[in-house]
Amino acid sequence: MSRRARLTIELGVGLLIFGSTAKAEGTESRGELLYETHCIACHTTQMHWRDQRVALDWKSLQRQVRRWQESAALAWTEADIRAVTGFLTDAIYHYEATDEPISAPARLAPPSGAPS
Repeated sequence: MSRRARLTIELGVGLLIFGSTAKAEGTESRGELLYETHCIACHTTQMHWRDQRVALDWKSLQRQVRRWQESAALAWTEADIRAVTGFLTDAIYHYEATDEPISAPARLAPPSGAPS
């Protein structure tokens, strides 16, 4: 067998082994995948630990996820919003999840003294 044929076979076997391992290890949740695809560019871990964060509980975190996906025109479903909120809760915030519906995000008020 030629060296080239042997390398091709070894490469093919290696890819099969790696592919099956990657699928077994690739257990990212839908929320994590959405977050890493659409949010991580701006929202580093430091963003979530800043002193003046807006998300203080499950409801406000879900409201912020909805707000920012609307701002980015992502057209996520309610299930997507809940999935990302769940991922952030599991990974960072550890808030208690609730099933109560979340209203549309409140618009930010202008700073005091600024014209309305």
